[in-house]
Amino acid sequence: MTILQQEYAQRRRTLMAKMELNSIAIIPSATEKVRSRDTHFYFKQDNDFFYLSGFNEPESVLVLIPGREHGEYVLFCRDKDKEKEIWDGYRAGPEGACRDYLAGDAFPIDDIDEILPGLMEGRSRVYYAMGSNTHFDQQVMNWVNSIREKVRSGATPPGEFVDVNHLIHEMRLFKSPAEVDVMRRAAVISSNAHMAAMQAAKTADYEYQLEATINHYCQQRGARFQAYNAIVGGGDNACILHYVENNQPLNKQDLVLIDAGCELEGYASDITRTFPVGGVFSPEQAALYEVVLNAQKAAIEQVRPGNHWNASHEVSVEIITQGLVDLGLLQGNTATLIEQGAYKEFYMHKIGHWIGLDVHDVGDYKIEGEWRHLEAGMVMTVEPGIYVSPSNTSVDKKWRGIGIRIEDDVLVTQNGCDVLTKDVIKERAEIEALMAS
Repeated sequence: MTILQQEYAQRRRTLMAKMELNSIAIIPSATEKVRSRDTHFYFKQDNDFFYLSGFNEPESVLVLIPGREHGEYVLFCRDKDKEKEIWDGYRAGPEGACRDYLAGDAFPIDDIDEILPGLMEGRSRVYYAMGSNTHFDQQVMNWVNSIREKVRSGATPPGEFVDVNHLIHEMRLFKSPAEVDVMRRAAVISSNAHMAAMQAAKTADYEYQLEATINHYCQQRGARFQAYNAIVGGGDNACILHYVENNQPLNKQDLVLIDAGCELEGYASDITRTFPVGGVFSPEQAALYEVVLNAQKAAIEQVRPGNHWNASHEVSVEIITQGLVDLGLLQGNTATLIEQGAYKEFYMHKIGHWIGLDVHDVGDYKIEGEWRHLEAGMVMTVEPGIYVSPSNTSVDKKWRGIGIRIEDDVLVTQNGCDVLTKDVIKERAEIEALMAS
C-alpha cells in the first residue's frame, strides 16, 4: 500500500483543524548539502515537509492558510526549466504541484519574497519552527519586517509566533494503516538482509563485507538507501554503541553486532542482531545472549495500550541486572543494584525509541513530566543490550569484549503489539542452524 496524495491532504486538513482561526503555517523543505566542491549529498527531504506533502524537491516552501478562498494549501517550488532539468532532473513546477500534489495554489520559489508577505499580512498567528533553520528564520523575519514597514498604510503584521513542530510531531507519532504497511515491508526486507549477513559471515573477512551484504540485499529489493549508518561491530567493537567505521577484520571466535535497517518510501526500519562470526556461540557468549534475549522478550510483552513508555525498560533492567548477578558480573542484592544504577556499566541506554519517517522518530516520551501511555498506532524499537568493555578489569577476563544487543520494531495494536521485524531469527539454535546451512 503506497501512501496516496489523498492521505497527505487529510494530514494537512488535520493540522489546519488544530490551528487557530486567522492563522498561517509555514514549513520549508530541506536544502541540498554540499559533499565536496560542486557535488552534493543525495537529497533527503525534511520529514515534516514530506509528511504533509509527499513532495521531494529542495527549494520549496509549504504554506497552510485555513479558510483561504483561493486554496488553503500553497506550495512554492522551483519553476520548470528545460536546461536545468537536463542537468539535474525533472521538476514538478507550479503546475505539477497543483496537478500531482494537490496544491490549491502554487508559485515559483523565486517569487516568494513578493507573495508570502501578502499571505502573512493580517494573520494573527504564524505557526513556524523558529530556530530549526537559521537562514530561513531570517527570511521569515524579513517578511514580517516588510509588513511592519507598511503599518501606517494599514498593514497588520502577525502578532504571535507558535512552534508548529509539536502539532506535526504528535500527528506523526500515530501511524496510519498505509504507513504501517510501508514500515512492515521495510521490516521484511531488512529482516531478510540480516539473515543474509549471517550466512555471509562464514566467508567474510572484514566488517564492511557484511555491511555490503545488507546494502546489496536491500537495494535489490527496492530499498535503495539505509535509514542510518550501519553498525557492524566485531569483537570489542560491539561494545561501542555508535561504532560505524566497520573496517576491522572479523575473528571467528568473536561475536559481531549488526545494527542496520533500510529506508523504504521515506520510512525507516531498525534491527539489531548479534551472532558468532564462526557460527557457534561460546559458553560465555551464549550465557550473556540468553540474558539479553529474555530481557527483550519480556520487554516486548510490556508493549501494549495502557502501559507507560518506560515499562519495557524497567522490565529489561530487572532481568539484565539479575542475569549479571547470576553470572557473577555484578555482586549484591538485585533491587539494591538497580536502585544504585550498577547495571549501567553494562546496560547504559534506554530500551528504545519511536520510529517512523525518522529512525529516531519524533514525539514526546513524557507528558507533564510523566511517562506517556502507549496507544495503538505508535511504533517503537525494543533493544536491550549487555556490553562488557574490554577494559573492564572488575570482571573475569572471559567476559571482556562481549557486546550483545537485540532489537526489533514493534507496533502497538488495539489489544497488544505486533513485532514488524519478527521474520529475522534470534533464537541461538536458529542462528547456529542457519549459519551452518
